[in-house]
Amino acid sequence: MDHDRYPERYIRGILNEVRTIAMVGASANPVRPSYFAMMYLLEKGYDVIPVNPREAGKEILGKTVYEKLADIPGTVDMVDIFRNAEAAGPLTDEAIEIGAKVVWMQLSVRNDEAARKAEAAGLKVVMNRCPKMEYGKLSGEWGWLGCVSGIISSRRRELTGSRIQSLSIGSRKH
Repeated sequence: MDHDRYPERYIRGILNEVRTIAMVGASANPVRPSYFAMMYLLEKGYDVIPVNPREAGKEILGKTVYEKLADIPGTVDMVDIFRNAEAAGPLTDEAIEIGAKVVWMQLSVRNDEAARKAEAAGLKVVMNRCPKMEYGKLSGEWGWLGCVSGIISSRRRELTGSRIQSLSIGSRKH
């Protein structure tokens, strides 16, 4: 996989297939990017599980916070890493151990060694991208901000979610 450019179908496929996202580095601070990303993904219907050792046992956006990935009960489809590139290596190892299908490293987070290890274990990998932003680009919401998504389509976008004018990227597995 070329981790400098991801095909639209690759990103769309991941966002359509995953249901449960473990967000490592989730913050209870409402001005932090991880808080806003978690709120957005929850609104889009994902089950987002916050992971943060300092907040373990508390709640963020009504979801119980876990100390580490191995503490999460049930299946995790995707591990969203809101930590630095150095931390992404051990977190990728944990993602492999718990049977995640995807490792997603946030903006400015890139660890090629961790990516190779994850791909060798059969996981999909995305680096230096934000799932909230990618969802917005694919759904057309990105254009509401005056940003260019790079996606050209004549298809009418599907409204979804609890907010007015909330768009979806198509049908997802539930």
